[in-house]
Amino acid sequence: MNAHTKITTSAAGPCRLDGEGSLQVALDPAQKIEGAKVFAVYGKGGIGKSTTSSNLSVAFAKLGKRVLQIGCDPKHDSTFTLTKQLMPTVIDVLETVNFHSEELRVEDFVFQGYAGVMCVEAGGPPAGTGCGGYVVGQTVKLLKEFHLLEDTDVVIFDVLGDVVCGGFAAPLQHAERAVVVTANDFDSIFAMNRIVQAIGAKSKNYDVRLAGCIANRSADVDQIERFNAATGMKTLGRLPDLDVIRRSRLKKSTLFEMEGEGVAEVQAEYLRLAAQLWAGVEPCTAKSLKDRDIFDLLGFD
Repeated sequence: MNAHTKITTSAAGPCRLDGEGSLQVALDPAQKIEGAKVFAVYGKGGIGKSTTSSNLSVAFAKLGKRVLQIGCDPKHDSTFTLTKQLMPTVIDVLETVNFHSEELRVEDFVFQGYAGVMCVEAGGPPAGTGCGGYVVGQTVKLLKEFHLLEDTDVVIFDVLGDVVCGGFAAPLQHAERAVVVTANDFDSIFAMNRIVQAIGAKSKNYDVRLAGCIANRSADVDQIERFNAATGMKTLGRLPDLDVIRRSRLKKSTLFEMEGEGVAEVQAEYLRLAAQLWAGVEPCTAKSLKDRDIFDLLGFD
């Protein structure tokens, strides 16, 4: 055992290590999501994870699947194009009943959105006071208490920004496949590299595997392809840099409710991606690079 490796215990039993020198809280087996296909969507902040997640949710629904989308960001705006409103978070709702979940009703924290997608906003603890992993755990616990996962085919976790701690990586303990949303620029790919590393660490102890990346808002993909070639990453799909995608957020609408040039092609791509993910994506065995290697790899010749 490495001198820096520590093992502690919790109420759920011994904590399992996710990486060298890492100490993370183990997933309570009672909170395991069973029966549904679970996907976790990651990527750099502002890259379009919520747009991607919401439109994937609609695409799954249009394929006849029962879908639940869980937003994991204190902004609680993951699902507002589906519900047309900023929903209260699970933590906000629990606070109103002093965390006595038996006093809640389903409609207090679950809202039906466009195409029948069920929407939950996990939210987050007040700034500087808690851990996102706790919030994710409380959300899944609440969903199981109300038996809301039993009639669900697909669960999509939409997770905030870069993975910098175990709390942000908590949805990976529940997911079957993780998808990274990226663009053809250094910052997005740098974040993707860190996410690949996090997924690799979690895969040592959990079922999650990397599915690949979605190139979003990218006229070119040369830098993404360069990263893929160096790491073994693969691109699952590509969404163009269309203004209608930006406008869909402003109109609080999914792309399946929009009209205009290129919309039909984008809708078709989301339907193709959903069908591909539902059918099963072979794990991607990408290996992350050292930070310095990313700097040396990317750029124009």
